[in-house]
Amino acid sequence: MEQFAQFTVGGQRVYGMVHVPEGERPARGWPSVVMLHGFTGNRIEPHRLFPLLSRYLSAHGVASLRFDFRGSGESEGEFSEMTVAREVEDVEAAFEYVRGLPLIDPERVMLLGFSMGGLVAALAAERVRPHRLALWAPALPELWLSYLRGGFAPPVILDHGGWPLSREFLLEMPRMKPLEAAARWSGVARVFHGDADPVVPPVHGVRYAQALGCDAIAIPGANHTFDSLEAVEMLYRETARFLTGG
Repeated sequence: MEQFAQFTVGGQRVYGMVHVPEGERPARGWPSVVMLHGFTGNRIEPHRLFPLLSRYLSAHGVASLRFDFRGSGESEGEFSEMTVAREVEDVEAAFEYVRGLPLIDPERVMLLGFSMGGLVAALAAERVRPHRLALWAPALPELWLSYLRGGFAPPVILDHGGWPLSREFLLEMPRMKPLEAAARWSGVARVFHGDADPVVPPVHGVRYAQALGCDAIAIPGANHTFDSLEAVEMLYRETARFLTGG
């Protein structure tokens, strides 16, 4: 079963899609995962990574919610308003929404973050207390520090290839401490990272795994968006194995 989802954060509507497995519902409800897209991404992601993952997980007995952060995809708000702190607020609202769905087990809601979504997931984990935490190619704040040329942020808006990137976002980023947040969170986690990622260096994934005290799974030959059928097959298989308790 697939149906559109909608919830509100700060007076702005957030849009997404819920996927629920077919068949007889477990007594406590289906386990589920909330999926967080990356910087300038959306709930689909390159070569349909997210919807195909949702359908793969559904076939393995895991429901999911994939949604557009405010200011991204089809959700309300402007990208110029986007900050990491706002995206963490979106995650909190998404968990409240999913935990209120009648077919879902509220005690087994998990969290998956891709790229900057991984950074957001690490910060949000201690607030939403996911059953399990999966990070795909998680980025660290230092990736954006190059925008602060000479230590200065742009006066208002930076034109990032047609995306209006705010001064607030850039000034906030050095204050974000996802590794410290990850180290404080004591739950079950796993990191997945392409070993040929030219965008987010694989060492970022290693540092997250060290902070979380968990395994880091290298996807051989994979770039940042896992652009091969072989890489995607391994990524989905290992992600599903982790989320279902393997």
